[in-house]
Parts: sequence; C-alpha cells; structure tokens
Amino acid sequence: MKYALLIYGDEAAWEAVPEDQREPIMRRYGELADWLRERGWMRGGDELASASTATCVRVEHGQTVTTDGPFVETKEQLGGFYLIECDDLDQAIGVAARIPAAERGAIEVRPIVDNG
Repeated sequence: MKYALLIYGDEAAWEAVPEDQREPIMRRYGELADWLRERGWMRGGDELASASTATCVRVEHGQTVTTDGPFVETKEQLGGFYLIECDDLDQAIGVAARIPAAERGAIEVRPIVDNG
C-alpha cells in the first residue's frame, strides 16, 4: 500500500537552529532515504520551499483567483514529504516515527487512494 508521509514543522524554529546542529539532522534524512531505498519502499519525496513562497489557487464564479503565501496562519507548515509503499499502516507509522521532524513537529500519514 502507498502512503504519503507529510512533514509538518515550525519554519521559524528550524531557521533558528544553528547550522552546525542542522547538518546532523539533514544527514539523518539522507540515512532514512537510503534505508527506504534498501527496502524497496521509497517512491518519492522532497523538501518543499518555505510556505511564504506558496501560491493558493481557487476558482470563484468561474474565475481563477490566486493568493500569495499560505492560506491559513498556523504554527506548523508543510515542509516536505515522503511517498512510500509498504505492507500496511503499522509499517508506515514506523517510518514516520523515524523522520527527524517527528521529534519537534508532526508527521501526517495518509494512504494513497488506488484508483485502479
């Protein structure tokens, strides 16, 4: 089964982490990606640019309306994702717990709908 592991964290808190403390955390992300590839579970994933670079798109009365930046003010922003394929939700939760951001943010585990 495929799962999206959506990584939420506080961008301002991450920016406050000194560079020498960021490097080991980023290395853990690389190690996790290697671990997922070794198991054949990795299907994709990436870090996202800051939420301030987002553009929200809506269609109102047939017209496309865009808004710069995130739509809602939240403490945690979507910062990245992994797309994995594993046996079940328990395995996906186990992977989510290995994502470094789970220690200071949240990882949302969402099954991917199989449309056949």
